[in-house]
Amino acid sequence: MSSVVALASLFGSSFLSATLLPGNSEVVLVALLSAGSATPAALVITAALGNTLGGMTNVILGRFLPELKPQRGLNMALGWLKRFGPAALLLSWLPVVGDLLCVLAGWLRMPWTLVVLFLCVGKTLRYIALAIITVKVGSWWG
Repeated sequence: MSSVVALASLFGSSFLSATLLPGNSEVVLVALLSAGSATPAALVITAALGNTLGGMTNVILGRFLPELKPQRGLNMALGWLKRFGPAALLLSWLPVVGDLLCVLAGWLRMPWTLVVLFLCVGKTLRYIALAIITVKVGSWWG
């Protein structure tokens, strides 16, 4: 697989993984790292960019939501956002709750600059950690 195809596949997977649609960006990243399809830095940057843009898609969708009815998960995510502000988006990589945090950040009309910053940092750190673990484990078996 060419590095361009690998990076495009990872971008698409990471974008979809950050939206409300199902995705598997972690599996794709590990597979591409293991295959040596591109440099680890290029793979991490691509995954982080796609995932951040997918998260921003959820933020934009949240701006169009009407009044929300109280629910357990909703109240927890709202509590995090009200307590920590946009910094709560450092956890936007978490399954299910992360998508909800992004949608609610949009619904609460949080400032774009801080939303993008914390989304990007949280998602990038997750992919960096996954890449380091993959490369280290691969070197043990290599």
